[in-house]
Amino acid sequence: MYGENQNFQNNYNSSADYYGAAPDTNPAVETGGKEKKKKSKKPHPFFRKSCSVLASGVAFGLAASLVFVGVVKASGIEQTLAKASDTVEEKESQDKETVIKESETANIPATNVAQTTGTLEISDIVQASMPSIVSITNKGVEEVVSMFGTREYEATSVGSGIIIGQNETELLIATNNHVVSGSSELSVCFGDDEEKVVEAKIKGTDADNDLAIIAVRLDDLSDEIKSGIAIAKLGNSDDIEVGDQVIAIGNALGYGQSVTTGIVSAKDREVTIENITAKLIQTDAAINPGNSGGALLNMKGEVIGINSSKFASTKVEGMGYAIPISSAQPILEELMSRQTRDVVDTDEQGFLGISCQNVSTDISEMYNIPQGVYVLGASEGSAAEKAGLQKGDIITKFDGVSISDYNELKNILQYYQAGETVEVTIQRADEKGGYQEKAVSVTLGENESPESQQQTRQEQNQSGQEKGYMSPNEIFRELFEN
Repeated sequence: MYGENQNFQNNYNSSADYYGAAPDTNPAVETGGKEKKKKSKKPHPFFRKSCSVLASGVAFGLAASLVFVGVVKASGIEQTLAKASDTVEEKESQDKETVIKESETANIPATNVAQTTGTLEISDIVQASMPSIVSITNKGVEEVVSMFGTREYEATSVGSGIIIGQNETELLIATNNHVVSGSSELSVCFGDDEEKVVEAKIKGTDADNDLAIIAVRLDDLSDEIKSGIAIAKLGNSDDIEVGDQVIAIGNALGYGQSVTTGIVSAKDREVTIENITAKLIQTDAAINPGNSGGALLNMKGEVIGINSSKFASTKVEGMGYAIPISSAQPILEELMSRQTRDVVDTDEQGFLGISCQNVSTDISEMYNIPQGVYVLGASEGSAAEKAGLQKGDIITKFDGVSISDYNELKNILQYYQAGETVEVTIQRADEKGGYQEKAVSVTLGENESPESQQQTRQEQNQSGQEKGYMSPNEIFRELFEN
């Protein structure tokens, strides 16, 4: 502090010398040749110190101003600063242009640009892909067992499908097995237009992988429908990475085609439901009932997955699942090669002649047995008895088509005539308490009369009806205990 004051004082003295100021005492004044001394009056120390600081500041400011003006004039800094500003703006403009060009030429078109420009690229993908997505309506009969017996109710469900090919006579559509399971009537709607609804038929199903192919006759399609549809382009789900952006399209809740977006949350996510374990694509794009069978697309507009709300849960949000297209494609190609059948007249339909009970998911887990149709018994002289089917066998496939309950078996039988020989896949208990798969050739018999059908159905609960109503669990408990 004292050093600073001393410097200020020195600066003051130096400045005084510079501008020719008098020192602290005044010299003698000549008056009439005589020298008269005048007593000098010293200022207050505080005043002297303030003046010193003020004078130093003024001197420094004036000197700095002169120097700065000189430099500006000498070097032309005004032009230099203006030129530097123009250079910065030009560089920023070039950087922006480079980013846009890189986005436009990326392998996956403009993912970043889409996020900042109102999802223009997403709308383009949707517009190009929507003609390959259809809505599916499934009307079937649902059996409900109660204390009043077994009753049948008409049930309607909705789903989605993807047009993946055609042959000489049919348009082929991929979907989930649970979308078409138990159907007695299937219809496909093109472009959300109620006037563009066409009947469809099941060509093949695979319940273990929740996949199915349905077919629409090309002759049933009007020229207007044909001009507005397209075959989807299949991608490679093995190439996707966690974090990739995806688009889901489907008939959510039966309201019509809708679009949701998200990212790939996980690959090869192992999920188990109804005793079936699958490795699926997990996404946070909304997959709701009705979306099942619809498409999960990458940012190239390629199908990388088949959405399945079957694996969704109401307890969580942001966790949808899709079957990877790379694992589904070989199965779909095999299903596409199968023969499409027409419904046979009732009096010509084939008949197995069994009494049976569904093995539900709960029963399957409780008794550790395969899911399917449990044979309670075979009618005397029936096709099932002649083929060697016996009590305890569980039918899991009929002519290569997966069977999970009696309704599916009954619905598929309506496409087969009496006298046809088909392969029936069963699971039969072995001595070790497990089950072995076995293929049995069955030549279907003639359809029984309505009275015989009613008697066969009553045989399902024959032992239970003598005692009153028995639930499916009670039936299986009695079977296994006896």
